[in-house]
Formats: sequence, structure tokens, C-alpha cells
Amino acid sequence: MKNSLLFNNKPKEKIGLYDPTYEHDACGVGMIVNIHGNKSHELVESALKVLENMRHRGAEGADNKTGDGAGIMLQIPHEFILLQGIPVPEKGRYGTGILFLPKDKNDQEAILSIIIEEIEKEGLTLMHLRNVSTCPEILGEAALAAEPDIKQIFITGFTDSQIAERKLYIIRKRIENRIRRSDIPTRSDFYVCSLSTKNIVYKGMLSSMQLRGYFPDLTNSYFTSGLALVHSRFSTNTFPTWGLAQPFRLLAHNGEINTIRGNRSWMEARESVLSTPALGNIREIRPIVQPGMSDSASLDNVLEFLVMSGMSLPHAMAMLVPESFNEKNPISEDLKAFYEYHSILMEPWDGPAALLFSDGRYAGGMLDRNGLRPARYLITQNDTMVVASEVGVMDFEPGDIKEKGRLQPGKILLVDTQEGRIYYDDELKRQLAEAKPYRAWLASNRIELDELKSGRKVAHSVPHYDDMLHIFGYTREDIEKIIQPMAENGAEPVSAMGNDTPLAVLSDRPQLLFNYFRQQFAQVTNPPIDPIREELVMSLTEYIGAVGMNILTPDAEHCKMVRLNHPILTNTQLDLLCNIRYKGFKTVKLPMLYDTSKGRNGLQEAIASLCKQAEESVNEGVNYIVLTDREANDTHAPIPSLLAVSAVHHYLISVGKRVQTALIVESGEIREVMHAALLLGFGASALNPYMAFAVLDQLVADKDIQLDYATAEKNYIKAVCKGLFKIMSKMGISTIRSYRGAKIFEAVGLSQELSNAYFGGLKSCIGGIGLEEIVKFRFRSAHPHTEKPDIESADSTKSGKELLPNAGIYAFRKDGEKHAWNPETIATLQLATRTGSYKKFKEFTQLVDEKEQPIFLRDFLDFRRNPIDINRVEPVESIVRRFVTGAMSFGAISQEAHEAIAIAMNRLHGRSNTGEGGEDSSRFGNETRSAIKQVASGRFGVHEEYLNAGAAIEIKMGQGAKPGIGGHLPGTKIVGDVSRTRMIPEGSDAISPAPHHDIYSIEDLRQLVFSVKEATEYKKPVIVKVAAVHNIAAIASGIARSGADIIVIDGFRGGTGAAPTRIRDNVGIPIELALAAVDQRLRDEGIRNNVSLVVGGSIRSASDVVKAVALGADACYVATAALLAMGCHLCRTCQTGKCNWGIATQRPELVKRLNPNEGSARLVNLMHAWNHEIKELMGGMGINSIEVLRGNRLMLRGIGMTEKELEILGIFHAGE
Repeated sequence: MKNSLLFNNKPKEKIGLYDPTYEHDACGVGMIVNIHGNKSHELVESALKVLENMRHRGAEGADNKTGDGAGIMLQIPHEFILLQGIPVPEKGRYGTGILFLPKDKNDQEAILSIIIEEIEKEGLTLMHLRNVSTCPEILGEAALAAEPDIKQIFITGFTDSQIAERKLYIIRKRIENRIRRSDIPTRSDFYVCSLSTKNIVYKGMLSSMQLRGYFPDLTNSYFTSGLALVHSRFSTNTFPTWGLAQPFRLLAHNGEINTIRGNRSWMEARESVLSTPALGNIREIRPIVQPGMSDSASLDNVLEFLVMSGMSLPHAMAMLVPESFNEKNPISEDLKAFYEYHSILMEPWDGPAALLFSDGRYAGGMLDRNGLRPARYLITQNDTMVVASEVGVMDFEPGDIKEKGRLQPGKILLVDTQEGRIYYDDELKRQLAEAKPYRAWLASNRIELDELKSGRKVAHSVPHYDDMLHIFGYTREDIEKIIQPMAENGAEPVSAMGNDTPLAVLSDRPQLLFNYFRQQFAQVTNPPIDPIREELVMSLTEYIGAVGMNILTPDAEHCKMVRLNHPILTNTQLDLLCNIRYKGFKTVKLPMLYDTSKGRNGLQEAIASLCKQAEESVNEGVNYIVLTDREANDTHAPIPSLLAVSAVHHYLISVGKRVQTALIVESGEIREVMHAALLLGFGASALNPYMAFAVLDQLVADKDIQLDYATAEKNYIKAVCKGLFKIMSKMGISTIRSYRGAKIFEAVGLSQELSNAYFGGLKSCIGGIGLEEIVKFRFRSAHPHTEKPDIESADSTKSGKELLPNAGIYAFRKDGEKHAWNPETIATLQLATRTGSYKKFKEFTQLVDEKEQPIFLRDFLDFRRNPIDINRVEPVESIVRRFVTGAMSFGAISQEAHEAIAIAMNRLHGRSNTGEGGEDSSRFGNETRSAIKQVASGRFGVHEEYLNAGAAIEIKMGQGAKPGIGGHLPGTKIVGDVSRTRMIPEGSDAISPAPHHDIYSIEDLRQLVFSVKEATEYKKPVIVKVAAVHNIAAIASGIARSGADIIVIDGFRGGTGAAPTRIRDNVGIPIELALAAVDQRLRDEGIRNNVSLVVGGSIRSASDVVKAVALGADACYVATAALLAMGCHLCRTCQTGKCNWGIATQRPELVKRLNPNEGSARLVNLMHAWNHEIKELMGGMGINSIEVLRGNRLMLRGIGMTEKELEILGIFHAGE
């Protein structure tokens, strides 16, 4: 694919794993404003210098001339326009703006005729169309190929300058909608940069240094302005385009809107209750959020709509980007009430974000509630204010500075150029909070569910307990490994090593629908946050109920809501909610069941009926719909709760009824945090996991846990809530309001038909199941019943748990789920490496590569055969250098194990990795030295000598088995040498916070790469390690342009010493898809040769390595296989420190069981055998070197794969 196809002004289509909905920016922003509104060309000149001084904040393409985007917003230069010979009327009586038009003259004429028609509809006149002077010769190749025709439009005929801005807004929205829906071939090249009576925006696919030269207007001495906003773009999660350059119409934004998917979804749903006298019928201007744009552009769309509806600029910003208003934030009660009232109407648009905004009169800046994107300001003695994303953008003498400071989280700084004064946050917010009696409205209308009391006794148990366990697919592991630890500890369970079971779509066992989804995770480009450190801003508070009509008109009626401290309802709370008798609160229960005798059609009919019933309920004034499966039995099976809630949620949005009701899910399926997150993410307002409560009741009754029921329930809910905080924070989201309905998940194994019908078209990178399979593989009762007498006891026998199957997910069982590493493969590998027998190793290979059932996506890949003489293939000694052992830290594993790995790899001339625990300096000069020194984000054991002792430095941004989680080494492992090497006291827990504590953006990563290179005098390559996630291709592109030399992509099936089970099992995408997407993206951008790609994540055999190289890898990380070769039996209890094999332990009596020399010899045998087999495989393919194989996808063939999977991997079907 040519660069020119990627870098243009067209709304992007999905390409491989790239999806335009993932678009974000990481940039530099600046603002200069004369407080009194005095216009000058010097101010414009200063603004351009600010932009040029932030050139390191922007990025460029492979040609080093195509910028990601740069722009400037200025006041309309009235005198300059008159000097161009354009007879415009007085200021404020005409509108003007910059248009991007297609180069095709016929298409341009068609677009201009639409523009003229819409202008004349409002009784206005297109009085002039000016060709904007440009210098295309300074553009890079990609920018030039996509360059639009740029014109300036002038509109006259306004009789009332007060409503001129609104008229221009309506005209622009109508024009955009008509052209988008037209059949004009180049309609996607059309874009309106601005259309206003006050502001004008010059921007493009330029670098910071090019803006001045490309637009000669800006250097004309008669071009004056009293304020300027500038922006330099580092496009990280999006392809650069002309239209996505900033500023937009009202704001410039540095950072990311992590909540963007939920914001866009709810804005669409909310359009049905939006009306405003100021804009008349808003149907003509819908959608409010322009499709196909970036997160910043969407925020600008909504801000513009609110302002045009009559809301003041600071009011709109405070509503969209509120500061934290929980009890930990010391702000006034009136202001808390203001924020709480508005949070009922709209969820926060959360950053990290630094926002600068202006409507031509007011100019201001603010940070999001986290304050993780810095912005500083200063005011000079001559009343000029400068705000920028960093210091040093302009030079001032100390005596010239009257005041300086930094923007605070959630706080607004505003200048009114008409009045010539500065408004600080306290004054602004006091005016907003006192404008309406928000506290009184909330006090008299809002219901606090926790404060309601009920005299009714509500049972914790359920009738037919044993049968219900089977109907909802419970296993002994669900109870013993998930629910019980949550009830006992109030925290999620922890697991060790990787998950090597098949994806749900590849399993031959019945699966919950939840298992076909994986959490998305933010790293590098839109960073996550730490829910513990950022406790002040985190909130699970939810307001559920109906959002009334005319939400833009303040009214006490909007406060008729139920307030929940968190979205998990006990049985008693759900009963209370269903029986609220106050006016304006109405509840109905709708069954999520289908007739099993009707099969697929029965399920389809039941879902359609459920959606219709929900719509009818809303029409009848019901504002609390409870979707329940309590009456499930073997003839009326439960519709999977996720399918039901998503179907109803999306259907109600489509008929304009979603915000008029809350959706509450009462389901027996819910037992762990991931289930709760999915239901909330697909639109549920609150959840009641009644079967989990019934299990707790039984555990207490059977004395399996030594707690009373109330404590067990409290702990279980606490564990779910802590887990929700972690899931939200991994996407950088602070509030459940912004997470709900955001669908921040990746489908893995859903058919597109199912996704389009019920999940809003959510992308599934692997095809899979539909309604037919859901019915076919449903869970069934072990003792089918239809109706049982009511007199049957609700209590179960104690045999309930014992009768359940043991699924063998968390530990291998002969009759359980398949595992890639099982007793047979482990024993065969260990015998082969212990004896050095290549014959025995081939037996291991056969077990791994020729298994009965595929486990990984790569198991569907085969090789093209075209044999050559094996002697023509590069020698084993050369191939082995493509191997690196995974980063396993000293402390997590013993010194004996750590040294054994280093010795083996040094003898082989491969590379070993220290992990994030440092390395004793006594090892630096001998064969026990690890070649790669990992620094995580500069935590334990890092010093200059350590850095210079390595052959390469690795910055750990993410780990496949636990994305977003830093290491946590228990104090029991911090002994002696571990304590000294890590430079922490013995016995203290070593908690390595996730890297985003120090690296909040791609610019921060760029700075760390630079710092590491400086510290090592540019003698060491710098590696950046990231997890394989949904937007990995864009992330890798940003890393490649940050100066890194090597990118490590770590797969979600990789190992770990300890990780929360939910994160290990539910985050990330198959490594095969991630690798292929990254390789292709870097090739498309022309920067593939700038970096090497290394891949890891359950590499088990030579064929895995060959497949990875053919998909684009330069080398492979190997970790679990290395530990197995040294004696690990995969007990999966590494976190306990009781490893019997002397590997994952620091106990003296255990570590002596591992002899480093013996361990290293076994690892050498593994590597020799692997490399010999790789040589054989390459010979069979007709490939004579790894370099020829790298990225050569023609050598791979797919067996039984869908077209989508083949497209992403870039390979052909077998036989082609």
C-alpha cells in the first residue's frame, strides 16, 4: 500500500487491525492572548514561534517532511481582508472560514453548489470565494499527494450579529451532512476548518516548522490578532490527515480522550432528548458528533453544540470535563451539587488532556480531573498571557513576568478580551454553582438507595440450587478459584504462569458468551492510570433512571434518579429498587429466557420480543427495566445476559428510547469481575449476581469459609468493585459513568453477523459463533426439570459443589480443558533436554505441532514446501542469535535460575534479559551477565554501571500476561542478595508501579529513550516492550518514531510470576494478529527498517518461531520453555515462593535443588535442538536464511481460516 493512500484527508476505513475509532493524539498546545484584546501582528508572530519551539512534540512521516499536523486559530484579521480587495462589511457582520476542497473541478463545483444552496436557505449570500495562497513545494511527498484545494469563503447578509454564529453553525452542519450523504466521488476530501464571525483556523498536514511557510497570509504584517491557539500533532493512534490537524473550531487538545467510545455512543443516544430554542429543530444538524474524526474533534463537536445552544464556554467545559467531586476533594457543597447535577445529564469526557479553547472573545485553558497532561501559564507586565504544554516556548526576562503558575486538575483559567480581565477558577465555578439551586433540586428529588430501609426479608439462596448451578455453567473452579477467594480476601484471585488453554472459539467445551471478549488496554499512546494513586478521582457512583427531555434546560425534574455508590446490587437492594413507590419511579421485570425446543429461531424470537417489550415499557413510562433469568430451567434456557443487555441497549438507541430508562441485569451467569465489566460496558446500569450470592450462602452454610454471610457478601462486592476500578483505569477511565456503554472490548471469536445484529457491529478479529452455536453449546442441567413444586426446599444439599465438573482451566486435568503445556509435553521436553537426544526432541515437536485440537491461532498455519539442500541453509550458530530469553527478574526467580539462563545464552551467543529486578554487579564481567538490562521505568536496581554493563537496554511498558500491572514481589522473596540488588530493605514488598506512573504519553517515552541513549553514550540499542493489544499497530508506529531501536511485542499467552487471574485471562489479542498488523503498518509508513521486531508469548516449538519470523519478527523471546527445560513442572504457584524445583523461590533449602551449570546445559540443549529443527524447516520451505524468511508471508498458508483472519495475517488459503 502506498503512503499516499494512508496519508490523506479521507475518513479512514478499517485496515487489518487498524480501526478509526481508536484515534487519539499526543501533541503540543500553546496559547497567546492579549488580555485587553489588542490586536497585533507581533502576537501572531509570537504564536508561530511558540509552535516552532514545540516541534519535538510533533511527528513526521518516513520522508521527514510530512508532518502529522500543525495549525493556528486566530481572530479574523479584518484589515488584512480589506487589503485583499474584498469589500466585507464591518466586523461581526460577515462570516468567513477556510475550506478544504477536492482538486477535481467537477466535484468541487458540485460541493460549492450545495454550499451556496444552504447559505441562501438562510437568506444569506456567498459574497466571495478567495483562493488561499500556499507554498506546496515545502510539503513532503505524502502530504503533497493528499493536499486539498484550499479556499476562503465569505458570507454576508446578517441582520443580527448576535445570532450570526449560530446561523453559520447550522449552515455548516447542514452542508457537512448533505455532502457526506451525497454520491460525489471525492466528498471525503471536503472539510470546513472554520466558519465564524470571530475566529479563523489555518492548519494542515504540516510540521510545526512548515505552517508559517505554507500559508504566506500568516507572515503578512497586516495580519493581526489579539489571541492565538497553536497545536503541533503527534498522531499516535491514527493516520495523519489534513482534516485531523488542530486546532478545531473551538479548542486545541494535547492528550487523549480515553472515554471517547462511551462519549460518542451516549451522545448518539442522547440526541433523542436534545432540543434547544436557540438552534430550532436539531434533526437537521444531527449527528452532533461528526463520524470518522479523532477524539479531539468529537469533543470539539460537542463543545460547539453546547455553546451554540446558549451555554457559556466555561459552563460547557465544566460539564464536559468536570473535576472530581467525591468526598475526598475539598470543594464547596454547592459546586459538588453543580457537578453531580450535570453528571446525571452527561458522563465525563476524561483525559489525560490539556485543553485550550477560545470563541474569539474568551480564551482559556484547563486540565482534566487527573491533571496528567501538564500546562503552564505566565502573565507579562504588558498584559499578555502565554499558556503552553511546557515551559520555554517563549523567552522572557524575569522582570517582564508578573505572574506564573500551572493549570490545576479540573480547574479553568479564562481571559475575557472584551472586558480585559482574567477569571480564575474559584470565581468562575462559584458563579456556575450559584446560578441554579442545584443542592435543593438534588435533595428533594434524588433517592439514595443505601439509605432506604425495607422490612421485607429477602433470601440469599435460590430454589433448585444444584440445577441452577449447571444451567449457568458453574464449575468447581469457579467456586473454589474465583468466588471463594473473593469472599475470603475481598480481592481478586492471583494466578502464575500463562494461560495456555484454547481461545473460547477453539475450545470443544461449552463456553459462557463472556469468554469471547477481551478487555482493551491503553498503553504508551493513551496511557492508563493507577486506581490506588489516583484514588481522589476514581468513582463507581452511578445515577440510574430516565433522563428527561430538554436536558439543556436546567430543571429539578432531571434529578429524579436513584444514586448508587457502586453498580453491584444485593438481593435486598434490587428488591427495594423494584418496590420504590415514589412518583416518577416505575419498574418492570422482563424475562431473559427462550424456548429451547425452538432452537436458534426460538432464541432469535425471544431477543426480538425482549427488545420490543423494553420499547413498550419505555412508552408506558417505565424508567427501570430489570432483565432477569431467575426463572430459567431446562426448557426455558437463559438468554446469555451479555447478549440480552447489548441487544436491548442497541435497539433502544436505534429507536431513540435508551436514555429514558435504566437497564438492570439480574443474572445467574455473573460471578467474576470480567462479567460485570462486560455487562456494564455494553449498557447495563446496575447488576445483581444472585447466583454468586447463592454460592456464598452455601459456602457459609457448609463452613467452607469461616465468615458469616454478610461479611462474605461485603468482601465479594468489594473485590468486584476493586476489579472494576482496575479495569477502568487500564483504559485511563476514572468514572463508571464514562465506562458504561463504552464497549471497550475486543471480540475474539464472534461471527460478524452476530456482532452486527446485537453488539453494535463490534469488530471481531477472529470469526466464530452465531446464535446457532449459542443454542447448540448451551449449558444444561444435570437433572432436567421443568416445573417443580413450590414446597421444595430452597436449600440445596451439601453435595452441590462436589457434583460440578472441574473444568481444568487453572490447572491441567485429564478430563478437563486442553492445555498447550501438559504433563506429556513437559515430560518429553525435559527428557530430551536432559539427555540431549534430538530423537526425543522430535517426539516433543510431534506432540506440540500435531496435536488433535488447535489451541493457538498459529496452529491453523502451515508452510509452503519447496525443499532445498539443507547445507545451503545458514548455520545453526547464526540462527541461535535470533533467540532471547524472556525478562524474568532476580527475586521472582532464584539467583541459580537467573544465572543458569544467562550462562546458557552467553555460551550460545544469544541474549538473556535481567527483568526489572536489576543484576548484581559481580556478574557484569563474566558469563553470568544478562546481556539485556531491563529498566521498566527506572525502578529497582537501576544505576549507570548497570546500564553500561548491558548490550542493550529494555524499557518495559507492558507485559503480555499482565498489561498495565507492575511487578509485585512479596516480602518473603526480598532476602539477602535480592534486597541488596534491588536496593530495598529485606522483607519489604517490592511493588513496581506500572510504567505509566512515569510515562504518560508518547512524548514521555521519547524522552526516556533519549535519556537512556544519553546515559549509555549512544552505544546501546534501546528496546521498548509492549503488550499485544487491539491498537498495537498504531502504538508500534509511535514507538518507532520515538527513537527506539527494537520493539518487543509480548503476547497474552505469555508467562508471569504472578498476575490477577482476570488480567491474565482476559486482556490482549493473539500474538499472530498483533505481529502481522505491526509489521504491515510499519511497512505502509515506510519505517519498517527503522526498528527490529521481537515477539514473545508461549513460543513452544521451532515451527512457532518460523511462523513468527514469516509474519515479520526479527527474533523471538522464549521464557516458559526455558524454565521447563531447567526443571519447572508448571505447578502455577510461583507467587507462593514454594517452588520445589528451585526456580521461583528464594528458600535456601529449595534453591539448592537447581544447579546452574546443569540448568544451563539443558537450556543449551533446547536451543541447539530448536535451531537445528528451524534449519530443517527452512530447508523444506526452500529458504536459505532467516533474513529471507523475515516477513515473507508467501511461505505461510492458512488452513480453515476466515477471509478476515487471512487479510490481517496477509497470507493465502492452503492450496493457493
